[in-house]
Amino acid sequence: MTTPPRPSAPRTPPAQRGTTTVADRAVRRVAQRAAAQTPIPGGVRADGGSAVVRGPSARVGVTVALPYPGVLDASARAVQRHVTARTAELTGLTVRPVSVHVRALDRCERGPEGTEGPLEAPAVSSAKPGPRPARRARRPWSPRRLPVAVGALVVAAGCAVPLYDMVAVHAAGRAPAEWRVRLVAWLSAHGPDGGTVTGLAAAGTILLGLWMVVLAVTPGRRACLPMAPPDEDTRAELPRGAVAVLLRDSVAVLPAITRVRVRVGRRRARVRAELAFGDRPGALEAVTRAAEDALGGCGLARPPRLRVRLRSGPDVPAAAAVDAGGGAPG
Repeated sequence: MTTPPRPSAPRTPPAQRGTTTVADRAVRRVAQRAAAQTPIPGGVRADGGSAVVRGPSARVGVTVALPYPGVLDASARAVQRHVTARTAELTGLTVRPVSVHVRALDRCERGPEGTEGPLEAPAVSSAKPGPRPARRARRPWSPRRLPVAVGALVVAAGCAVPLYDMVAVHAAGRAPAEWRVRLVAWLSAHGPDGGTVTGLAAAGTILLGLWMVVLAVTPGRRACLPMAPPDEDTRAELPRGAVAVLLRDSVAVLPAITRVRVRVGRRRARVRAELAFGDRPGALEAVTRAAEDALGGCGLARPPRLRVRLRSGPDVPAAAAVDAGGGAPG
Protein backbone atom coordinates (compact mmCIF):
# COMPACT_ATOMS: atom_id res chain seq x y z
CA MET A 1 0.00 0.00 0.00
CA THR A 2 1.41 3.35 -1.06
CA THR A 3 1.00 6.35 1.25
CA PRO A 4 0.15 9.54 -0.63
CA PRO A 5 2.73 12.28 -0.20
CA ARG A 6 1.91 14.96 2.33
CA PRO A 7 1.34 18.45 1.00
CA SER A 8 4.37 20.62 1.56
CA ALA A 9 4.06 23.74 3.70
CA PRO A 10 3.86 27.04 1.82
CA ARG A 11 7.26 28.50 1.24
CA THR A 12 8.26 32.10 1.72
CA PRO A 13 8.77 33.93 -1.58
CA PRO A 14 12.44 34.58 -2.34
CA ALA A 15 11.94 38.35 -2.22
CA GLN A 16 10.74 38.14 1.39
CA ARG A 17 13.38 35.76 2.74
CA GLY A 18 15.67 37.24 5.36
CA THR A 19 13.49 40.32 5.96
CA THR A 20 11.94 41.44 9.24
CA THR A 21 8.43 42.86 9.24
CA VAL A 22 7.45 45.17 12.09
CA ALA A 23 3.73 45.15 12.85
CA ASP A 24 1.71 48.34 13.14
CA ARG A 25 0.78 47.45 16.70
CA ALA A 26 4.42 47.15 17.75
CA VAL A 27 5.32 50.50 16.20
CA ARG A 28 2.35 52.13 17.93
CA ARG A 29 3.44 50.81 21.33
CA VAL A 30 7.00 51.94 20.76
CA ALA A 31 5.78 55.43 19.85
CA GLN A 32 3.54 55.66 22.91
CA ARG A 33 6.35 54.56 25.21
CA ALA A 34 8.73 57.03 23.57
CA ALA A 35 6.19 59.84 24.04
CA ALA A 36 5.85 59.01 27.74
CA GLN A 37 9.66 59.12 28.08
CA THR A 38 10.09 62.56 26.52
CA PRO A 39 12.57 64.46 28.75
CA ILE A 40 10.63 67.66 29.51
CA PRO A 41 9.81 69.16 32.93
CA GLY A 42 6.58 67.75 34.30
CA GLY A 43 6.57 64.65 32.11
CA VAL A 44 4.24 63.61 29.29
CA ARG A 45 1.25 61.29 29.55
CA ALA A 46 0.56 59.21 26.43
CA ASP A 47 -3.17 58.57 25.92
CA GLY A 48 -3.11 56.83 22.56
CA GLY A 49 -1.45 56.54 19.21
CA SER A 50 -1.59 55.23 15.67
CA ALA A 51 0.91 53.72 13.26
CA VAL A 52 0.81 52.57 9.65
CA VAL A 53 3.80 50.66 8.25
CA ARG A 54 4.36 50.66 4.50
CA GLY A 55 7.49 48.77 3.58
CA PRO A 56 10.55 50.44 5.12
CA SER A 57 8.68 53.59 6.22
CA ALA A 58 6.02 54.35 8.81
CA ARG A 59 3.55 57.10 9.61
CA VAL A 60 3.08 57.57 13.36
CA GLY A 61 0.78 59.70 15.49
CA VAL A 62 0.52 60.05 19.26
CA THR A 63 -2.11 61.57 21.56
CA VAL A 64 -0.59 63.09 24.69
CA ALA A 65 -1.31 65.27 27.71
CA LEU A 66 1.29 67.99 28.26
CA PRO A 67 2.30 69.51 31.61
CA TYR A 68 0.81 72.85 32.62
CA PRO A 69 2.01 75.51 33.12
CA GLY A 70 4.55 75.33 30.34
CA VAL A 71 5.39 76.45 26.83
CA LEU A 72 2.98 74.40 24.73
CA ASP A 73 4.61 74.74 21.32
CA ALA A 74 8.07 73.92 22.68
CA SER A 75 6.75 70.89 24.58
CA ALA A 76 4.87 69.55 21.56
CA ARG A 77 7.92 70.04 19.36
CA ALA A 78 10.09 68.19 21.89
CA VAL A 79 7.62 65.29 21.91
CA GLN A 80 7.59 65.19 18.11
CA ARG A 81 11.36 65.11 17.81
CA HIS A 82 11.87 62.55 20.58
CA VAL A 83 9.19 60.16 19.32
CA THR A 84 10.39 60.42 15.72
CA ALA A 85 14.02 59.72 16.60
CA ARG A 86 13.31 57.04 19.20
CA THR A 87 10.81 55.12 17.05
CA ALA A 88 13.18 55.13 14.08
CA GLU A 89 16.04 53.95 16.29
CA LEU A 90 14.14 51.06 17.89
CA THR A 91 12.26 49.81 14.81
CA GLY A 92 14.80 50.49 12.08
CA LEU A 93 12.10 52.12 9.95
CA THR A 94 12.12 55.47 8.22
CA VAL A 95 9.71 57.48 10.36
CA ARG A 96 8.24 60.72 9.05
CA PRO A 97 7.72 63.62 11.47
CA VAL A 98 5.25 62.34 14.05
CA SER A 99 1.80 63.90 14.30
CA VAL A 100 1.24 65.07 17.90
CA HIS A 101 -2.31 65.62 19.16
CA VAL A 102 -2.56 67.34 22.55
CA ARG A 103 -5.73 66.12 24.22
CA ALA A 104 -5.32 67.62 27.70
CA LEU A 105 -3.10 69.66 29.99
CA ASP A 106 -1.97 68.14 33.29
CA ARG A 107 -1.26 70.52 36.15
CA CYS A 108 2.19 69.85 37.58
CA GLU A 109 2.40 68.84 41.23
CA ARG A 110 5.84 70.41 41.55
CA GLY A 111 6.95 73.96 41.16
CA PRO A 112 9.30 75.00 38.40
CA GLU A 113 12.33 74.25 40.58
CA GLY A 114 11.10 70.84 41.82
CA THR A 115 9.81 72.03 45.21
CA GLU A 116 6.73 70.41 46.68
CA GLY A 117 3.62 72.43 47.32
CA PRO A 118 0.84 74.13 45.42
CA LEU A 119 1.60 76.18 42.37
CA GLU A 120 1.93 79.90 42.82
CA ALA A 121 0.39 82.52 40.59
CA PRO A 122 2.25 82.91 37.30
CA ALA A 123 4.71 85.75 37.25
CA VAL A 124 3.54 88.73 35.24
CA SER A 125 6.09 89.77 32.67
CA SER A 126 6.05 92.93 30.62
CA ALA A 127 8.41 91.47 28.02
CA LYS A 128 6.99 91.36 24.52
CA PRO A 129 7.12 88.16 22.48
CA GLY A 130 9.73 87.83 19.78
CA PRO A 131 9.15 88.59 16.13
CA ARG A 132 6.79 86.34 14.26
CA PRO A 133 8.14 83.99 11.63
CA ALA A 134 8.12 85.03 8.00
CA ARG A 135 5.67 82.32 6.97
CA ARG A 136 2.10 83.24 7.78
CA ALA A 137 0.27 80.68 9.87
CA ARG A 138 -3.11 79.59 8.57
CA ARG A 139 -5.86 77.44 9.92
CA PRO A 140 -5.49 73.77 8.95
CA TRP A 141 -8.11 72.63 6.48
CA SER A 142 -10.85 70.40 7.77
CA PRO A 143 -11.24 67.02 6.03
CA ARG A 144 -15.04 67.62 5.81
CA ARG A 145 -15.79 63.96 6.37
CA LEU A 146 -19.51 64.35 7.11
CA PRO A 147 -20.41 66.61 4.13
CA VAL A 148 -18.34 64.45 1.79
CA ALA A 149 -19.97 61.25 3.06
CA VAL A 150 -23.50 62.69 2.82
CA GLY A 151 -22.88 64.08 -0.66
CA ALA A 152 -21.35 60.82 -1.86
CA LEU A 153 -24.28 58.78 -0.53
CA VAL A 154 -26.87 61.07 -2.10
CA VAL A 155 -25.13 61.09 -5.49
CA ALA A 156 -24.56 57.32 -5.39
CA ALA A 157 -28.21 56.65 -4.54
CA GLY A 158 -29.43 59.07 -7.22
CA CYS A 159 -27.28 57.37 -9.85
CA ALA A 160 -27.69 53.75 -8.75
CA VAL A 161 -31.50 53.63 -8.92
CA PRO A 162 -31.86 54.90 -12.54
CA LEU A 163 -28.85 52.83 -13.61
CA TYR A 164 -30.40 49.66 -12.21
CA ASP A 165 -33.65 50.32 -14.06
CA MET A 166 -31.90 51.04 -17.37
CA VAL A 167 -29.72 47.91 -17.09
CA ALA A 168 -32.83 45.84 -16.33
CA VAL A 169 -34.57 47.28 -19.41
CA HIS A 170 -31.71 46.81 -21.89
CA ALA A 171 -30.11 43.63 -20.52
CA ALA A 172 -33.08 41.66 -19.19
CA GLY A 173 -35.75 43.01 -21.54
CA ARG A 174 -38.01 44.25 -18.74
CA ALA A 175 -40.44 47.11 -19.06
CA PRO A 176 -39.27 50.49 -17.74
CA ALA A 177 -40.24 51.27 -14.17
CA GLU A 178 -43.44 53.23 -13.79
CA TRP A 179 -41.77 55.98 -11.76
CA ARG A 180 -39.21 56.60 -14.51
CA VAL A 181 -41.88 56.79 -17.19
CA ARG A 182 -43.86 59.31 -15.15
CA LEU A 183 -40.73 61.33 -14.38
CA VAL A 184 -39.74 61.55 -18.05
CA ALA A 185 -43.28 62.55 -19.01
CA TRP A 186 -43.42 65.23 -16.32
CA LEU A 187 -40.01 66.66 -17.28
CA SER A 188 -41.00 66.81 -20.95
CA ALA A 189 -44.13 68.80 -20.06
CA HIS A 190 -42.53 71.23 -17.58
CA GLY A 191 -39.72 73.60 -18.47
CA PRO A 192 -37.70 76.02 -16.32
CA ASP A 193 -40.83 78.16 -15.89
CA GLY A 194 -43.11 75.22 -15.30
CA GLY A 195 -44.44 76.28 -11.91
CA THR A 196 -43.72 76.35 -8.20
CA VAL A 197 -42.24 72.86 -7.96
CA THR A 198 -39.70 73.54 -10.70
CA GLY A 199 -38.74 76.87 -9.13
CA LEU A 200 -38.27 75.34 -5.69
CA ALA A 201 -36.18 72.52 -7.13
CA ALA A 202 -33.99 75.01 -8.99
CA ALA A 203 -33.58 77.18 -5.89
CA GLY A 204 -32.67 74.17 -3.78
CA THR A 205 -30.10 73.04 -6.34
CA ILE A 206 -28.54 76.52 -6.42
CA LEU A 207 -28.35 76.71 -2.63
CA LEU A 208 -26.81 73.24 -2.46
CA GLY A 209 -24.21 74.22 -5.04
CA LEU A 210 -23.36 77.43 -3.19
CA TRP A 211 -23.03 75.48 0.07
CA MET A 212 -20.62 73.02 -1.53
CA VAL A 213 -18.59 75.90 -3.01
CA VAL A 214 -18.33 77.52 0.43
CA LEU A 215 -17.17 74.23 1.92
CA ALA A 216 -14.57 73.90 -0.82
CA VAL A 217 -13.02 77.38 -0.44
CA THR A 218 -13.11 77.76 3.37
CA PRO A 219 -10.80 75.88 5.77
CA GLY A 220 -13.35 75.21 8.52
CA ARG A 221 -12.19 74.15 11.99
CA ARG A 222 -13.34 77.42 13.51
CA ALA A 223 -12.93 75.98 17.02
CA CYS A 224 -9.12 76.03 16.69
CA LEU A 225 -6.62 78.88 16.57
CA PRO A 226 -3.37 78.50 14.58
CA MET A 227 -0.12 78.74 16.52
CA ALA A 228 3.00 80.54 15.34
CA PRO A 229 5.13 77.94 13.51
CA PRO A 230 8.77 77.79 14.66
CA ASP A 231 9.89 76.45 11.28
CA GLU A 232 8.57 75.49 7.86
CA ASP A 233 7.92 71.85 8.78
CA THR A 234 5.87 72.40 11.93
CA ARG A 235 2.19 73.30 12.04
CA ALA A 236 0.20 73.46 15.26
CA GLU A 237 -3.20 74.62 16.43
CA LEU A 238 -4.80 75.20 19.81
CA PRO A 239 -8.51 74.76 20.58
CA ARG A 240 -10.25 77.89 21.75
CA GLY A 241 -11.51 75.98 24.78
CA ALA A 242 -7.92 75.28 25.86
CA VAL A 243 -7.05 78.98 25.53
CA ALA A 244 -10.07 79.83 27.68
CA VAL A 245 -8.94 77.35 30.35
CA LEU A 246 -5.44 78.85 30.41
CA LEU A 247 -6.79 82.38 30.78
CA ARG A 248 -9.23 81.34 33.50
CA ASP A 249 -6.59 79.50 35.53
CA SER A 250 -4.12 82.38 35.23
CA VAL A 251 -6.66 84.88 36.56
CA ALA A 252 -8.26 82.61 39.17
CA VAL A 253 -5.03 82.20 41.15
CA LEU A 254 -4.76 85.95 41.79
CA PRO A 255 -5.67 87.14 45.29
CA ALA A 256 -9.17 88.55 45.91
CA ILE A 257 -10.53 87.05 42.67
CA THR A 258 -13.46 84.75 43.41
CA ARG A 259 -15.18 84.08 40.09
CA VAL A 260 -13.80 84.10 36.55
CA ARG A 261 -15.62 83.60 33.28
CA VAL A 262 -13.74 83.51 29.97
CA ARG A 263 -15.02 83.43 26.43
CA VAL A 264 -12.56 83.13 23.54
CA GLY A 265 -13.60 83.83 19.98
CA ARG A 266 -11.62 83.92 16.77
CA ARG A 267 -10.82 87.63 17.13
CA ARG A 268 -11.67 88.57 20.72
CA ALA A 269 -11.10 87.09 24.17
CA ARG A 270 -13.36 88.32 26.97
CA VAL A 271 -12.41 87.84 30.62
CA ARG A 272 -14.95 88.63 33.34
CA ALA A 273 -13.77 88.46 36.94
CA GLU A 274 -15.32 89.25 40.31
CA LEU A 275 -13.39 91.06 43.04
CA ALA A 276 -14.08 90.01 46.64
CA PHE A 277 -12.07 92.75 48.34
CA GLY A 278 -9.29 95.24 47.75
CA ASP A 279 -8.56 98.07 45.36
CA ARG A 280 -10.38 97.77 42.04
CA PRO A 281 -7.92 99.64 39.78
CA GLY A 282 -4.98 97.65 41.12
CA ALA A 283 -6.87 94.38 40.80
CA LEU A 284 -7.90 95.28 37.25
CA GLU A 285 -4.28 95.91 36.31
CA ALA A 286 -3.18 92.60 37.85
CA VAL A 287 -5.95 90.67 36.07
CA THR A 288 -5.13 92.31 32.75
CA ARG A 289 -1.41 91.60 33.06
CA ALA A 290 -2.00 87.97 34.07
CA ALA A 291 -4.40 87.44 31.15
CA GLU A 292 -1.99 89.06 28.69
CA ASP A 293 0.87 86.93 30.00
CA ALA A 294 -1.17 83.73 29.62
CA LEU A 295 -2.40 84.70 26.16
CA GLY A 296 1.13 85.53 25.03
CA GLY A 297 2.38 82.18 26.36
CA CYS A 298 -0.03 80.27 24.12
CA GLY A 299 2.14 81.02 21.09
CA LEU A 300 -0.76 81.98 18.82
CA ALA A 301 0.00 83.35 15.38
CA ARG A 302 -2.77 85.96 15.62
CA PRO A 303 -3.73 86.40 19.29
CA PRO A 304 -7.31 87.60 19.81
CA ARG A 305 -7.89 91.06 21.23
CA LEU A 306 -8.21 90.90 24.99
CA ARG A 307 -11.02 92.59 26.88
CA VAL A 308 -11.11 92.41 30.68
CA ARG A 309 -14.11 93.31 32.83
CA LEU A 310 -13.85 93.38 36.64
CA ARG A 311 -16.91 93.53 38.88
CA SER A 312 -16.97 94.09 42.62
CA GLY A 313 -18.53 91.46 44.85
CA PRO A 314 -21.48 92.08 47.17
CA ASP A 315 -19.18 92.61 50.17
CA VAL A 316 -17.25 95.45 48.55
CA PRO A 317 -18.73 98.92 49.14
CA ALA A 318 -19.67 101.10 46.18
CA ALA A 319 -19.73 98.14 43.83
CA ALA A 320 -19.15 99.12 40.26
CA ALA A 321 -17.84 97.52 37.15
CA VAL A 322 -14.39 98.41 35.91
CA ASP A 323 -13.75 97.75 32.23
CA ALA A 324 -10.47 97.62 30.39
CA GLY A 325 -10.05 96.84 26.75
CA GLY A 326 -6.82 96.37 24.93
CA GLY A 327 -4.99 94.41 22.35
CA ALA A 328 -3.22 91.16 22.99
CA PRO A 329 0.53 91.18 23.31
CA GLY A 330 2.36 91.22 20.07
